[in-house]
Amino acid sequence: MPTTSPGLLDLPLKLDGPGSQAQRLLAALRAAILGGRLAAGLRLPSSRALATQLGLRRNAVVTAYEQLLEEGLAEGRRGAGTYVAARLPRGPAETAPPPALSLPGQIPFALGRTLPDAALLGHFSRLLRQQLKNPSAEHFGYGDPRGSLALRQAIAVHLAASRGVVCDPARILLTSGTQQGLRLCAEALLAPGDAAWIEDPGYPTARRILSAAGARLVPVPVDAAGIDVAAGIACEPGARLAYVTPSHQFPTGAAMAMARRLALLDWAQSAGAYVLEDDYDSEFRYAGPPLPALAGIDGGGRVIYLGTFSKTLFAGLRIGFAVLPPALLERVVAARLLTDRFPPSLTAGALAGVIAGGFYAAHLRRMRPRYRAARDLLAATLAQASAGWLRPAVPGQGLHLLTPLPAGLPPGSAAAIRAAAGVEGWLLSDTRMAPAEPDGFVLGFSGHPPAALKRAAQRLGAATAAACRETGLRRPG
Repeated sequence: MPTTSPGLLDLPLKLDGPGSQAQRLLAALRAAILGGRLAAGLRLPSSRALATQLGLRRNAVVTAYEQLLEEGLAEGRRGAGTYVAARLPRGPAETAPPPALSLPGQIPFALGRTLPDAALLGHFSRLLRQQLKNPSAEHFGYGDPRGSLALRQAIAVHLAASRGVVCDPARILLTSGTQQGLRLCAEALLAPGDAAWIEDPGYPTARRILSAAGARLVPVPVDAAGIDVAAGIACEPGARLAYVTPSHQFPTGAAMAMARRLALLDWAQSAGAYVLEDDYDSEFRYAGPPLPALAGIDGGGRVIYLGTFSKTLFAGLRIGFAVLPPALLERVVAARLLTDRFPPSLTAGALAGVIAGGFYAAHLRRMRPRYRAARDLLAATLAQASAGWLRPAVPGQGLHLLTPLPAGLPPGSAAAIRAAAGVEGWLLSDTRMAPAEPDGFVLGFSGHPPAALKRAAQRLGAATAAACRETGLRRPG
């Protein structure tokens, strides 16, 4: 038998978060239902009674109730009012152990997550056991600051075949990931006050690393052809370096046009500058061959190529790499010696076997269709659940998509919508240095179970539609 409530809700609700009245009430009610503080089958107060009790507009309560109905957290009974759903939808919050809820990256649409691949993990486990059973002498002393030669050789073969980057393994430096590679290069290259081009919008962590190294950041606009080299030259022709994501610009997804690539290399050569190429997820291209790396067409030794296995395998592996121009090798290696001296050799040896044995390439072939399906599910669900207010840009490669909000929403709407939907992901405004409109969402689709991804997309789409209706925007055609 369903329980009933009096005309007032005998439960404190926290309504001091961001967003409109409807969004704040929705977030509070959703949390109370999923947290068990509002029991299944409980009759909710009428919209008029709850509005009076909480000091809200009645239409805000009606909007929040409608959204709860759409999400399956409430059910309406003709002539009897609105009730907490008798059978609540099961989601990650109900099935995951409590500690997991506080860990970063557990909620859609967190970026940088990957799905476990049993076949790949089996090969990696076997090779790791072999490393322990027949340990190399390199495990028992202080090694080369560049890291395992076997892994550097395997990476060189992989880059030549898949990215068109031909390099001597001696020029490869193993790192704990792209961030460490970027930091070491910045320390070796920059003096306080040196100018550095940075894509705008662009990767916020790269901004922070370059700023910490003393760089004077120069935001350079990005369009459908990638970074606007002419604009960068007009603003700061004597910059010491440029940080770019040419194969899959973060966050827009644009691929840098060949004319822009050549212009960037010409500028770097004439200015004596270096280009930091962050090739963070180029392995996941869903149509056509991989785009050529900028380092593959660099004939002047001006490109530093940064790669990582965090996006292709799993972040906990903590292995990335930098391909360094000969002129920089000694300086960057010296910077490495002053930090963590040399990278771990045990996991590097196992990873070298994974790549050389063809298991890495097979893993990528298995994962591409899974991530492509996740991309398509997310894009379709967002468009449908938002009634067309969200029109995601479906990328041809990568592990995230960008979906802008309609123009005309008040400032702060994107953060309020995200909070109301209970999802992660970045705001487009988080990636910008120069303020611009409209805002939007940068949503990771890899590494999340399809059912959880769809539910989160439904919530985000519905929260967006509610915000647009409340603002009075004209429905998209």
